[in-house]
Amino acid sequence: MPSSMFWKNKAPAEFSQPEWESLCDNCGKCCLHKYEDIDSAEVYYTSVSCRYLDTESCHCTDYANRSSNVPDCINLTPKELEDPYWLPSTCAYKLIAQNKDLPKWHPLLTGKPDSTRETGNSISGLATSENDADNPENFYIDWITP
Repeated sequence: MPSSMFWKNKAPAEFSQPEWESLCDNCGKCCLHKYEDIDSAEVYYTSVSCRYLDTESCHCTDYANRSSNVPDCINLTPKELEDPYWLPSTCAYKLIAQNKDLPKWHPLLTGKPDSTRETGNSISGLATSENDADNPENFYIDWITP
């Protein structure tokens, strides 16, 4: 258990950059292609990932340049947390925005960088790179909920 649960004692806008980055559990879910129904605003995930996601480690292979490489890639900031409807339900950023606790398998709670993957809470081994999928809309999944 971390000695300083900064996410419980500060507002997201007060987090240092390392604190902000440490909230990411490296599940890879936000790197999956998703589609939004314009009428209902429902978000549907696919099992197709961004070409820069290493689908085993769930790390971006070019994190520093992700926004320039992929114009649709969202550089998540506290401003986006005002309505994080599209983030997966297990996402620490979304949970904090909703004043909820982090999942017990989150690396900040376990002290293990790979705890998300080790507990089966990542897309490791379950996703297909967009380089290998012609039509992401043919790969809808129901095991991730926003």
